[in-house]
Amino acid sequence: MITSTTVERDLKAAIRTIPDYPKPGILFRDITTLLSDAWAFRRTVDEMVQPWAGMKIDKVAGIEARGFILGGAVAHQVSAGFVPIRKKGKLPHKRVSIAYSLEYGLDEMEIHEDAVVAGERVILVDDLIATGGTAVGAVTLMRQLGAEVLAACFVIDLPDLGGADKLRQLDVPVRTVLTFDGH
Repeated sequence: MITSTTVERDLKAAIRTIPDYPKPGILFRDITTLLSDAWAFRRTVDEMVQPWAGMKIDKVAGIEARGFILGGAVAHQVSAGFVPIRKKGKLPHKRVSIAYSLEYGLDEMEIHEDAVVAGERVILVDDLIATGGTAVGAVTLMRQLGAEVLAACFVIDLPDLGGADKLRQLDVPVRTVLTFDGH
């Protein structure tokens, strides 16, 4: 019998942990090993979309870069369009931008101004939620275009850093597949 505990253990085992990257004291959670495992990748995508299966979802917005991989798979599963949220300067057409907070400063992200139509129902996807700066910026950007952000989905939550709670404070339901303690 496969239990949710067994699935969680197996999915956690599919993620490589790299100590002291990108700096001492950080445990980097590398999902490339999960993506290369067909069962783990499929199961992760299924877990990400499960709460919203059968709902009307117009678009899935994926945050550069791993959010593109996961977001494309999620969009396929829910029969929705895909919207890339890119770092500044990467999109060729008219764009809408927002500055957002990182752990050590600010950055900017943008989408095409016609990527989302007012009233469309959007799910935000990325690989990991840590401090939440990028995800909060993406939600704000979607809402500026008039989208209804139904939820934010992540493979990994680092709850000690509080990012998922910041999204919930914005009335965005958060779905995470796995939780890791620490940074």
